[in-house]
Amino acid sequence: MVTIRGTAWFFALAIVMAGWMGVLGSFRGVAEAGMIDSHGGAGDLRAAEIAKVQTFLEQKVVLQKLVDYGVSPEEAMAKIRSMSDSDLHRLASLTDRVAAGADGLGLLIGLAVLVILILVILMMVNKRVVVR
Repeated sequence: MVTIRGTAWFFALAIVMAGWMGVLGSFRGVAEAGMIDSHGGAGDLRAAEIAKVQTFLEQKVVLQKLVDYGVSPEEAMAKIRSMSDSDLHRLASLTDRVAAGADGLGLLIGLAVLVILILVILMMVNKRVVVR
């Protein structure tokens, strides 16, 4: 260890690091404090997201696809109610994207989201989809 400290590169590295620390230390940070807004409780948010997904599932196209794959709407809603909060939020945000898509590209994205939604529900119900 004594031989490393005596070398020229170690001394140069120590000087460069001390200079860099001095430059970084000269910048002052700004601390901000404030109140965090509550969203009215997680139950209200969860109920709103379940209602949003339920209105999406009540569309004729979605109902027909669920029935075609052998999943009843009641079974799908039971699985949606048992989802975690993060999965439910992701699913509700996907339904927002489907509702927003009204042009040709939006239609393609909407169909892709619909297929993903149906596959997620089928995976949760332990059903398999075989394409031949």
